[in-house]
Amino acid sequence: MKKILLILLVISLSLSCLLIAAEQHIFDIKHYRRAYFAHDILQVTGKEYFELESITNDIFIYLRGKAGDEILESNFNQREILHMRDVQVLFKYGFILKYIAIILSIGLIIYFVLIGETKLVGKWIYKGLFVNLIFIGILGVMIYFDFTKYFTYFHYIFFTNDLWLLDPQTDLLIQMLPEEFFSSMATSIGLSFLGFVATIQGIGYAATKKGREKNEKGFKLFKKGSQR
Repeated sequence: MKKILLILLVISLSLSCLLIAAEQHIFDIKHYRRAYFAHDILQVTGKEYFELESITNDIFIYLRGKAGDEILESNFNQREILHMRDVQVLFKYGFILKYIAIILSIGLIIYFVLIGETKLVGKWIYKGLFVNLIFIGILGVMIYFDFTKYFTYFHYIFFTNDLWLLDPQTDLLIQMLPEEFFSSMATSIGLSFLGFVATIQGIGYAATKKGREKNEKGFKLFKKGSQR
Protein backbone atom coordinates (compact mmCIF):
# COMPACT_ATOMS: atom_id res chain seq x y z
CA MET A 1 0.00 0.00 0.00
CA LYS A 2 2.81 2.40 0.91
CA LYS A 3 4.56 1.76 -2.42
CA ILE A 4 1.36 2.43 -4.35
CA LEU A 5 0.95 5.77 -2.58
CA LEU A 6 4.57 6.68 -3.36
CA ILE A 7 4.10 5.88 -7.05
CA LEU A 8 0.91 7.94 -7.02
CA LEU A 9 2.89 10.80 -5.47
CA VAL A 10 5.51 10.71 -8.22
CA ILE A 11 2.77 10.74 -10.87
CA SER A 12 0.84 13.57 -9.22
CA LEU A 13 3.98 15.67 -8.77
CA SER A 14 4.93 15.12 -12.42
CA LEU A 15 1.45 16.13 -13.57
CA SER A 16 1.49 19.18 -11.32
CA CYS A 17 4.81 20.34 -12.77
CA LEU A 18 3.70 19.74 -16.36
CA LEU A 19 0.33 21.47 -16.05
CA ILE A 20 1.75 24.44 -14.11
CA ALA A 21 4.48 24.87 -16.74
CA ALA A 22 1.91 24.66 -19.53
CA GLU A 23 -0.36 27.25 -17.91
CA GLN A 24 2.58 29.55 -17.21
CA HIS A 25 3.56 29.76 -20.88
CA ILE A 26 0.19 29.42 -22.58
CA PHE A 27 -1.05 32.50 -20.75
CA ASP A 28 2.20 34.47 -21.05
CA ILE A 29 1.45 37.43 -23.33
CA LYS A 30 5.20 38.00 -23.82
CA HIS A 31 5.45 34.72 -25.73
CA TYR A 32 2.75 35.90 -28.13
CA ARG A 33 4.31 39.35 -28.55
CA ARG A 34 7.58 37.76 -29.61
CA ALA A 35 5.72 35.52 -32.03
CA TYR A 36 4.01 38.49 -33.72
CA PHE A 37 7.41 39.55 -35.07
CA ALA A 38 9.25 36.20 -35.21
CA HIS A 39 6.62 34.69 -37.54
CA ASP A 40 5.56 37.86 -39.43
CA ILE A 41 2.08 37.58 -37.95
CA LEU A 42 1.33 41.27 -38.41
CA GLN A 43 1.91 40.96 -42.13
CA VAL A 44 0.15 37.61 -42.50
CA THR A 45 -2.98 38.72 -40.63
CA GLY A 46 -3.02 42.32 -41.79
CA LYS A 47 -3.64 43.32 -38.16
CA GLU A 48 -1.96 46.02 -36.13
CA TYR A 49 0.10 45.09 -33.06
CA PHE A 50 -2.48 46.42 -30.60
CA GLU A 51 -5.25 44.48 -32.39
CA LEU A 52 -3.36 41.21 -32.12
CA GLU A 53 -2.67 41.77 -28.44
CA SER A 54 -6.33 42.56 -27.79
CA ILE A 55 -7.46 39.42 -29.62
CA THR A 56 -4.89 37.35 -27.72
CA ASN A 57 -6.18 38.67 -24.38
CA ASP A 58 -9.73 37.78 -25.47
CA ILE A 59 -8.53 34.24 -26.17
CA PHE A 60 -6.99 34.08 -22.67
CA ILE A 61 -10.29 35.15 -21.11
CA TYR A 62 -12.19 32.60 -23.18
CA LEU A 63 -9.84 29.70 -22.38
CA ARG A 64 -10.13 30.46 -18.67
CA GLY A 65 -13.89 30.06 -19.03
CA LYS A 66 -14.63 33.67 -18.10
CA ALA A 67 -16.51 34.48 -21.33
CA GLY A 68 -18.64 32.76 -23.94
CA ASP A 69 -18.48 32.60 -27.74
CA GLU A 70 -19.49 36.25 -28.02
CA ILE A 71 -15.97 37.39 -27.14
CA LEU A 72 -14.66 35.61 -30.25
CA GLU A 73 -17.40 36.42 -32.75
CA SER A 74 -15.98 39.76 -33.93
CA ASN A 75 -12.69 38.18 -35.07
CA PHE A 76 -13.24 34.50 -35.82
CA ASN A 77 -15.54 32.54 -38.14
CA GLN A 78 -17.93 29.81 -37.05
CA ARG A 79 -15.53 26.92 -37.62
CA GLU A 80 -12.83 28.62 -35.58
CA ILE A 81 -15.27 29.32 -32.75
CA LEU A 82 -16.47 25.72 -32.71
CA HIS A 83 -12.86 24.55 -32.45
CA MET A 84 -12.23 27.02 -29.64
CA ARG A 85 -15.20 25.54 -27.77
CA ASP A 86 -13.42 22.19 -27.85
CA VAL A 87 -10.18 23.81 -26.70
CA GLN A 88 -12.00 25.59 -23.86
CA VAL A 89 -13.37 22.23 -22.63
CA LEU A 90 -9.87 20.74 -22.82
CA PHE A 91 -8.53 23.61 -20.71
CA LYS A 92 -11.38 23.21 -18.21
CA TYR A 93 -10.39 19.61 -17.56
CA GLY A 94 -6.72 20.60 -17.53
CA PHE A 95 -7.35 23.13 -14.74
CA ILE A 96 -9.32 20.55 -12.75
CA LEU A 97 -6.59 17.93 -13.20
CA LYS A 98 -3.94 20.44 -12.12
CA TYR A 99 -5.71 21.25 -8.85
CA ILE A 100 -6.37 17.57 -8.14
CA ALA A 101 -2.70 16.73 -8.76
CA ILE A 102 -1.47 19.57 -6.53
CA ILE A 103 -3.86 18.73 -3.67
CA LEU A 104 -3.04 15.02 -3.94
CA SER A 105 0.70 15.72 -3.93
CA ILE A 106 0.51 17.95 -0.86
CA GLY A 107 -1.78 15.50 0.94
CA LEU A 108 0.50 12.52 0.31
CA ILE A 109 3.64 14.41 1.37
CA ILE A 110 1.94 15.52 4.61
CA TYR A 111 0.81 11.92 5.23
CA PHE A 112 4.33 10.49 4.91
CA VAL A 113 5.82 13.24 7.05
CA LEU A 114 3.23 12.63 9.79
CA ILE A 115 3.96 8.90 9.89
CA GLY A 116 7.69 9.62 10.18
CA GLU A 117 8.69 8.62 6.64
CA THR A 118 10.31 11.90 5.59
CA LYS A 119 13.46 10.18 4.36
CA LEU A 120 11.48 7.59 2.37
CA VAL A 121 9.23 10.14 0.66
CA GLY A 122 12.25 12.34 -0.08
CA LYS A 123 14.04 9.41 -1.68
CA TRP A 124 11.06 8.61 -3.90
CA ILE A 125 10.62 12.24 -4.91
CA TYR A 126 14.31 12.62 -5.71
CA LYS A 127 14.77 9.35 -7.62
CA GLY A 128 11.25 8.82 -8.93
CA LEU A 129 11.07 12.13 -10.78
CA PHE A 130 14.08 11.17 -12.91
CA VAL A 131 11.60 9.32 -15.12
CA ASN A 132 10.54 12.73 -16.40
CA LEU A 133 14.01 13.26 -17.88
CA ILE A 134 13.48 10.15 -19.99
CA PHE A 135 9.98 11.31 -20.94
CA ILE A 136 11.13 14.79 -21.98
CA GLY A 137 14.20 13.40 -23.73
CA ILE A 138 12.13 11.06 -25.92
CA LEU A 139 9.50 13.74 -26.56
CA GLY A 140 12.18 16.29 -27.39
CA VAL A 141 13.78 14.01 -29.99
CA MET A 142 10.40 13.27 -31.55
CA ILE A 143 9.50 16.97 -31.76
CA TYR A 144 12.92 17.92 -33.11
CA PHE A 145 12.76 15.51 -36.03
CA ASP A 146 9.06 15.77 -36.93
CA PHE A 147 6.98 18.22 -34.90
CA THR A 148 4.17 18.27 -37.49
CA LYS A 149 3.62 14.53 -37.23
CA TYR A 150 3.33 14.43 -33.45
CA PHE A 151 1.41 17.70 -33.26
CA THR A 152 -1.14 16.05 -35.57
CA TYR A 153 -1.26 12.98 -33.31
CA PHE A 154 -1.93 15.31 -30.39
CA HIS A 155 -5.04 16.63 -32.14
CA TYR A 156 -6.24 13.14 -33.04
CA ILE A 157 -5.94 12.11 -29.39
CA PHE A 158 -7.60 15.13 -27.77
CA PHE A 159 -10.22 16.10 -30.37
CA THR A 160 -13.03 13.99 -31.78
CA ASN A 161 -13.59 16.08 -34.93
CA ASP A 162 -11.60 17.81 -37.67
CA LEU A 163 -12.45 21.39 -36.71
CA TRP A 164 -8.78 21.93 -35.87
CA LEU A 165 -7.96 21.66 -39.59
CA LEU A 166 -8.05 25.37 -40.42
CA ASP A 167 -7.12 27.23 -43.60
CA PRO A 168 -4.07 29.50 -43.21
CA GLN A 169 -5.28 31.53 -46.17
CA THR A 170 -8.57 32.55 -44.59
CA ASP A 171 -8.68 31.62 -40.88
CA LEU A 172 -7.27 34.18 -38.44
CA LEU A 173 -6.72 31.64 -35.66
CA ILE A 174 -4.16 29.61 -37.60
CA GLN A 175 -2.61 32.81 -38.97
CA MET A 176 -2.07 34.10 -35.44
CA LEU A 177 -0.95 30.74 -34.09
CA PRO A 178 1.03 28.93 -36.78
CA GLU A 179 2.74 25.60 -36.21
CA GLU A 180 6.07 27.33 -35.52
CA PHE A 181 4.42 29.15 -32.63
CA PHE A 182 3.35 25.89 -31.03
CA SER A 183 6.78 24.36 -31.59
CA SER A 184 8.48 27.17 -29.66
CA MET A 185 5.73 27.03 -27.02
CA ALA A 186 6.31 23.29 -26.54
CA THR A 187 10.04 23.93 -26.07
CA SER A 188 9.39 26.64 -23.47
CA ILE A 189 6.94 24.43 -21.57
CA GLY A 190 9.39 21.53 -21.63
CA LEU A 191 12.23 23.62 -20.20
CA SER A 192 10.03 25.07 -17.44
CA PHE A 193 8.74 21.58 -16.65
CA LEU A 194 12.28 20.32 -16.18
CA GLY A 195 13.06 23.35 -13.99
CA PHE A 196 10.08 22.63 -11.72
CA VAL A 197 10.96 18.93 -11.55
CA ALA A 198 14.61 19.69 -10.70
CA THR A 199 13.53 22.07 -7.92
CA ILE A 200 11.24 19.47 -6.35
CA GLN A 201 13.96 16.83 -6.70
CA GLY A 202 16.31 19.16 -4.82
CA ILE A 203 13.79 19.39 -2.00
CA GLY A 204 13.44 15.61 -2.03
CA TYR A 205 17.20 15.15 -1.87
CA ALA A 206 17.42 17.59 1.04
CA ALA A 207 14.74 15.56 2.83
CA THR A 208 16.76 12.35 2.42
CA LYS A 209 19.86 14.06 3.85
CA LYS A 210 17.90 15.48 6.75
CA GLY A 211 16.35 12.13 7.49
CA ARG A 212 19.75 10.42 7.34
CA GLU A 213 21.34 12.91 9.73
CA LYS A 214 18.54 12.44 12.25
CA ASN A 215 18.85 8.66 12.06
CA GLU A 216 22.62 8.84 12.47
CA LYS A 217 22.32 11.13 15.51
CA GLY A 218 19.71 8.89 17.03
CA PHE A 219 21.90 5.86 16.46
CA LYS A 220 24.92 7.53 18.11
CA LEU A 221 22.90 8.57 21.15
CA PHE A 222 21.55 5.06 21.47
CA LYS A 223 25.06 3.65 21.40
CA LYS A 224 26.26 6.08 24.07
CA GLY A 225 23.30 5.20 26.25
CA SER A 226 23.95 1.49 25.92
CA GLN A 227 27.59 1.92 26.97
CA ARG A 228 26.49 3.50 30.21
